[in-house]
Amino acid sequence: MGATGRALWYIESHYATPLALADIARAVGLSPFHLSRLFQASTGTSIVRYLRARRLSEAARHLAQGAGDILAVALAAGYASHGTFTRAFTEQFGQTPERVRAGGLDGIELVEAIKLDHTAQPCAVSPQVTRAGPLRIAGINARYSSASVAGIPAQWQRLALAHPAPMPLSVGVCHGGDAQGHFDYLAGIACPPGYTPPPGWHTLDIAARDYLVAWHAGHISTIRATWRWLLDVHLPASGLQLADAPDLERYDTRFDDRTGHGGVEIWLPLDTPKDLSACA
Repeated sequence: MGATGRALWYIESHYATPLALADIARAVGLSPFHLSRLFQASTGTSIVRYLRARRLSEAARHLAQGAGDILAVALAAGYASHGTFTRAFTEQFGQTPERVRAGGLDGIELVEAIKLDHTAQPCAVSPQVTRAGPLRIAGINARYSSASVAGIPAQWQRLALAHPAPMPLSVGVCHGGDAQGHFDYLAGIACPPGYTPPPGWHTLDIAARDYLVAWHAGHISTIRATWRWLLDVHLPASGLQLADAPDLERYDTRFDDRTGHGGVEIWLPLDTPKDLSACA
């Protein structure tokens, strides 16, 4: 069982007790940041959102079964007061706890335990550790959640319209992630020395560091399977830890933005320097 599966098992076994991201990461044997990125890539949601939704779903079941004391249900779900529980419950389901207790689960979309499809596609070429940077990336930046991530391809279209000249090296940067699964995505270009970005572009400076560089050879729509293999299988097996730093997707002249074929490099920031032979 991979790290995501172990994290899901731990959540399902312990969500009725006080539980934080650090507790789950400790049980799985990864850093909180690494586990957060892995869980998001594997499931499409964040650990914090999933844990919250699972607790509220079980609370809804108890209420629909006629639980007499809403405060007791709230405390069991990890909320300190009736008010905070009611706000979270109503945000999740669109109904108050009192209404669910009186009317049952009609119209309630419960969040059930995730069952992974185990899709993880290994890279055909072994990933390698390399040192790169410092880097300056400039382009169009946007904030995303797991529900809005499908908007990234349109962001690249906006970049192409704003920069009609050929871009020999385009770089997508994920940065600024939070525990709720929100993150910034910068669709941009690697700035050569002396380059002045167009007005309105966002500029991000990235310090020099070690990266695990992997090649995704398939269609761009299947890149999540490569991400999952890197985070869930390859990094833990190699003894490497993901750093809390921006990660990169690098598109060179081999990538065809009309078809989505041609391949892309994935650059994962590493927490500590490793010998180049570590991933060979």
